[in-house]
Amino acid sequence: MNIKSIGGEQELIKMIERKPKNKNVLLGIGDDAAIIKTGKKLVLTTDLLVEDDHFSLKWSTPKQIGAKAMEVNVSDVGAMNAKPLYALVSVCLKKSSSVEFVKGLYDGINSVAKKYKIDIIGGDFTHGEKIVVNIAMIGEPVGKPCLRKGAKPGNYVFVSGKTGESTAGLELFRKKLKGFKRIKKKHLEPKAELKKALQIGKIATAMEDVSDGIASEVKNICIQSKCGAEIFTDKVPIAVDVKKAAEKLKKSALDFSLFGGEDFQLVFTVSKKNLSKAKTLGTLIGKITFEKKVFLVENFNKKDYKKRELKKAGYDHFA
Repeated sequence: MNIKSIGGEQELIKMIERKPKNKNVLLGIGDDAAIIKTGKKLVLTTDLLVEDDHFSLKWSTPKQIGAKAMEVNVSDVGAMNAKPLYALVSVCLKKSSSVEFVKGLYDGINSVAKKYKIDIIGGDFTHGEKIVVNIAMIGEPVGKPCLRKGAKPGNYVFVSGKTGESTAGLELFRKKLKGFKRIKKKHLEPKAELKKALQIGKIATAMEDVSDGIASEVKNICIQSKCGAEIFTDKVPIAVDVKKAAEKLKKSALDFSLFGGEDFQLVFTVSKKNLSKAKTLGTLIGKITFEKKVFLVENFNKKDYKKRELKKAGYDHFA
């Protein structure tokens, strides 16, 4: 049996998941980051960037790769309503990798560390057939941690900003199409929404960063919260240039948003009492329901209203 046949990334996670034995582990596998208690609560996360999967040397500079590796981890920490403090950096280099590449990579890593006041406190080097950058990041909650499991039926679903941009950018690179500089830059240089995450953390019942597409993140929240959701597809915010790029690529801009990834916006849920505050921090795209399924709703509140169950759930490394 190969990894693909097991049923995808979420099934693989279920297979390896174990209940923590140490009472100081407050939250283990299953969210954007783990939480441990050592006198005070700490948030821990880690993320891998693999050559030809998360980046390509054909269009990414070493500095962009290093910065991206840091930003994706900051995004995970922020999604827990926490601020990043420390990072450990491990890098797998090819035998052909140059000193200039390593310097550029760490220029990117250190520029993001400086921006968020993160200390790089260790790491490791090895060699292999492809370049791999792994960041382990430690942060501290700002108030109560915001988990995926807090959503309740009747809550509203929001997204903090426009999505589908990184996936559109990647497709443009793959097809070697000219133009669309802003979208391409969104793929090459993603930014964590840390400041907004800490604002959202004050009002959200659940939150997750958009690393694998809106559909995947909403589904994850529903699984952890033991509920369902409706996503209003006509409410999903998509930039005009993403729509134009999708047209040129002969693909769906909505699919880029729902099933693409690496936008690092935030999907979050709020109760009715925080609805007005949430509207200043994002766009309302759905609601949480009792039924333990996720539905895509087209033309919400219109006569030609259509509703279909979500089967596909976003980017999956092993699906």
